[in-house]
Amino acid sequence: MASLKALKIRIGSVKSTQKITKAMKMVAAAKLRRAQEAAVQGRPYAERLGAVMASLASKVTVSESSPKLLAGTGRDQVHLLVVATSERGLAGAFNTNIVRAARRKAVELEAAGKTVRFYIAGKKGRVLRRFYPNGIAADHEMGAIKTVAFDDARVIADDLIRRFEAGEFDVAHLFFAKFQSALVQEPTGIPIIPVPVPASIESANDGGAAVTYEPDEESILADLLPRNVAVQIFRALLENAASEQGSRMTAMDNATRNAGDMIKRLSIQYNRARQAAITTELVEIISGAEAL
Repeated sequence: MASLKALKIRIGSVKSTQKITKAMKMVAAAKLRRAQEAAVQGRPYAERLGAVMASLASKVTVSESSPKLLAGTGRDQVHLLVVATSERGLAGAFNTNIVRAARRKAVELEAAGKTVRFYIAGKKGRVLRRFYPNGIAADHEMGAIKTVAFDDARVIADDLIRRFEAGEFDVAHLFFAKFQSALVQEPTGIPIIPVPVPASIESANDGGAAVTYEPDEESILADLLPRNVAVQIFRALLENAASEQGSRMTAMDNATRNAGDMIKRLSIQYNRARQAAITTELVEIISGAEAL
């Protein structure tokens, strides 16, 4: 059995940890509201831009003169998985779930005979180096970002487009956590390069009206395609920011309650050990008195 001094030190240590986790929970809760608002406000723009891109792409006959981000490379062999994670830990299973979703996609692609490479955006995605030491195409460190800005997404998008035009990969998929609530963050993977074109576009997208584009569709696409990549990455970063704070708040709440339970158990153990020590001393005193 641990000594009284060791138990007392352990109780003090757990109490200190409990104070830290409680403070981290409060900070995450304060940041969550702003991050959630930003994520929710960014969804309509990203979704509508994606619908506009699909509508435009459906009206264009893909040819050699078409933008490469639309036409693709003509191959489907090398797939780049862009894994967006956080820079900090202590966020529960937030980062683990994103990495796991990317690994499942990688296994699926490799089973189909494809070549898989990873583009890491965030320190916590570096765990992929253990599983794919030779499959990391880039490691983009986000830095200490207090508020997600569009420029952060633009830097990643420009790098991806440059690599795509250089022929480093044929298809890019983006992995992030879609925010549902503080308790639920859904790992999501979407194709971003080349722009996905659905088999059919519902007429509702154009309101049932005949649309004339000025200039022509291909010119508009050439300008909007790079922006679409940046917008989709920006949306992923916003969703990640909200998901990270929600997951951290939940994890710190669980840690605080677990610390409280541990303090109770250690206190009971400490009191029992203290009572046993007192009883032993009393027995020794009484035995000594009787001997005299």
